[in-house]
Amino acid sequence: MKLDILAFGAHPDDIELACAGTLMKHMDAGYTVGIIDLTQGELGSRGSGELRLIEAENSRKLMGAKVRENLGIPDGFFTHSKENLLAVAKMIRKYKPEIILANALDDRHPDHGKGARLVSDACFHSGLIKVDIDGLEPWRPRAIYHYVQDKNIVADFVVDITPYMDRKVACIQEFSSQFYTGAEEEDGQPQTPISSKNFFEYVKAKDRTNARAIRVDFAEAFNVGRTMGVKDMFDLL
Repeated sequence: MKLDILAFGAHPDDIELACAGTLMKHMDAGYTVGIIDLTQGELGSRGSGELRLIEAENSRKLMGAKVRENLGIPDGFFTHSKENLLAVAKMIRKYKPEIILANALDDRHPDHGKGARLVSDACFHSGLIKVDIDGLEPWRPRAIYHYVQDKNIVADFVVDITPYMDRKVACIQEFSSQFYTGAEEEDGQPQTPISSKNFFEYVKAKDRTNARAIRVDFAEAFNVGRTMGVKDMFDLL
């Protein structure tokens, strides 16, 4: 299956928090989208890796992505190794995306920056004709964009997701083991920075801040690792 966009996240829910609106907007425009999670997020204070796999699939269905795979790389301790590079490159060759979305270049969680570099380098390795990966044909995406996450990094561009904000929040809420549901007050689950009752207001506020520069209500922010080109300067308005 060839996809137009393949989004990578170090953990299940990275995609939902940072770029779900952008993915849904492009799917509604007719583009095909897939998601690859590098780890199961098994070191999270709440829930388990197995539960997060179920939550990730439920979110995929709600979002409308064609496929979602988990590479099972160890959470928290993954390295920039040949094994991991080839595992990511295999997904790129398998789905042949034109555009790759990857974690933030720098962020509070060390896995995010590591994931960004791993995916970016794997895009290069995927295009090398002398690298054999299960007989799959070499493929190199046309562009790699890094979504902004927890740190307030200055964006290179933002995408208007105003009509998709409610659906984005609904996708995030599919990860009920990680975010506030009200049940925490009864079952004694540990509190984390993302499990507070007002966390969703933070998500909305961040996307409102991203949107201010383009005068819309909500937007998601991205960085690029190389100079972009445009066919028409009016695309930049």
